[in-house]
Amino acid sequence: MKGLLKPIGLAFALLLAAEMTQAQTQRHCAPRETVVERLADGYGETRQSVGLGRDNALMEVYASVESGTWTITVTTPTGMTCLIASGQSFETFAEKLPLSDKDA
Repeated sequence: MKGLLKPIGLAFALLLAAEMTQAQTQRHCAPRETVVERLADGYGETRQSVGLGRDNALMEVYASVESGTWTITVTTPTGMTCLIASGQSFETFAEKLPLSDKDA
């Protein structure tokens, strides 16, 4: 994933990773292989970006470029994956950073 959505998605997922224990008790978690298969088969979503969070938690953004659906997951080092957020209207951006004025 490129541009603005990547840092926003990463920051959002890392903030929500602290809520992982609550998500596990609400049964929004399963082994990673099961979650990845369901996202692919049920929604046509594939992994678009990754990042590491606190305690080596793996944050991933899955999305379908055809339907626009997206899902953010966090996986613990033990392989348990929890759904953190999902939605519609996924887009990628190729925005450039603004020039910094170092002469000022």
